[in-house]
Amino acid sequence: MVTQNGIFVGGGGAAYAEPQELLLKYGNRHGLIAGATGTGKTVTLQILAEGFSAAGVPVFLADVKGDLAGLAVAGQADGKLHEAFLKRAETIGFDLQYQAFPVTFWDMFGEQGHPVRTTVSEMGPLLLSRLMDLSEAQEGVLNIAFRLADEEGLPLLDLKDLQAMLLFIGQNAADIGLRYGNVAPSTIGAIQRQLLVLENQGGTKLFGEPALDLADILSCAPDGRGRINILAADKLMSSPRLYATFLLWLLSELFEELPEVGDPDKPKLVFFFDEAHLLFQDAPKALILKVEQVARLIRSKGVGVYFITQNPTDVPDTVLGQLGNRVQHALRAFTARDQKDLRRAAENYRANPRFDTELAIKEVGTGEAVTSFLQAKGAPGMVERTLVRPPASRLGPITPIERAEQLRASTFGAKYDALVDRDSAHERLATRAAAAAAAAATVSAESEAREFSSARRYTGGSTQAKPAKRSSRSDSIAETFGKSFARQLGSKSGQALVRGVLGGLFKSR
Repeated sequence: MVTQNGIFVGGGGAAYAEPQELLLKYGNRHGLIAGATGTGKTVTLQILAEGFSAAGVPVFLADVKGDLAGLAVAGQADGKLHEAFLKRAETIGFDLQYQAFPVTFWDMFGEQGHPVRTTVSEMGPLLLSRLMDLSEAQEGVLNIAFRLADEEGLPLLDLKDLQAMLLFIGQNAADIGLRYGNVAPSTIGAIQRQLLVLENQGGTKLFGEPALDLADILSCAPDGRGRINILAADKLMSSPRLYATFLLWLLSELFEELPEVGDPDKPKLVFFFDEAHLLFQDAPKALILKVEQVARLIRSKGVGVYFITQNPTDVPDTVLGQLGNRVQHALRAFTARDQKDLRRAAENYRANPRFDTELAIKEVGTGEAVTSFLQAKGAPGMVERTLVRPPASRLGPITPIERAEQLRASTFGAKYDALVDRDSAHERLATRAAAAAAAAATVSAESEAREFSSARRYTGGSTQAKPAKRSSRSDSIAETFGKSFARQLGSKSGQALVRGVLGGLFKSR
């Protein structure tokens, strides 16, 4: 599984390559696993995760179909599958020893793993705009919301904080527009509608506290093996934009938080991005540039990123050129476009005079691949036909009982399972509104009392008084928001906001 210098991937007999390995020293130079559906990409991902874990390297991956949960359980030493594995292991000279690996399950919805959350502030306006598919003007207003929240000391932790902030901006658009630029009510309304769509997709589960601590996914098990962090993504895949944006956020956080380490002997973390085409599909240029920047620079932080997709053309050339370790499973060429993609895939490899790369990519069967791994001094290796080794852990999903046992044994449950709703923008704006409304009511009552008293003296004791006159121009932003907010208190939404004020018992940081 782990050689002296790297991870054993596979080999072959007479028609195949000598043993192929991914050198740990170049594990942070990124990689690609590609191939048509059913050609063995998931097994390749599984054996690479096993290899990195055995070498003491933590792993983060998304389990799109539920198959990768088997990493937590040892493979079975019986049955036809076992016989096939033994035959493959003998062919490639691999000593197959079944074993389980240290796995931590995560789930954005908190159903199949520990809840994984971030805050609205940590996500930032760029990724949120991508997540909600906002226009340029709408993204500008979202930037105003973040800027104003920072200046006013209003933490944006969950979606209701952002909704309250947008409400505040909309009701004070004239004053805020003088400082930050014009804010149209229609733009605020459009963003609020997109937030509603995000809520319906389950976005409320993503935002909140406690937020994911990067140190927890960078940790190793007590026996020194790297922890394999598995994100349950089968349900998340029904919202592909949410899935892609979350994984991109995690990569960005790793890039921003981790220190420079240069070229370590082995990676600090390996990140597998399954269904990678979702990241680049209909992505704006600004986002593509950000992905390119992260891919180019994050390797110096000791993080290796491996994209898994059906076709290498799903990945932009600027990113594809940075992926040095490659495993290409079979591609099917049924149409003219398929044939063109096949030729392009073959051109990305250093040719081997022993066979035609394009023909090999077309012919390899399930569990076979053409591979190219970085060699000495980071030079790309010659393409080889390879039989991929069998996994040591279970091939396929685990039962709900087995998953529940894994979760009970995890040390992260006490830290992440309970949601914390502390004092933030929603509660603070509600408190301001209530205070401003109360102050306005007090001033109005005092003014009316003074005018009533003056009228009594003027009329010789008559109780008729002129209505008080107040200028709305003298109101502050907070008072204006307070008055508008107070008018909502009779509605159900207003009553819910009041309950939010009363429920804000956590100390603000």
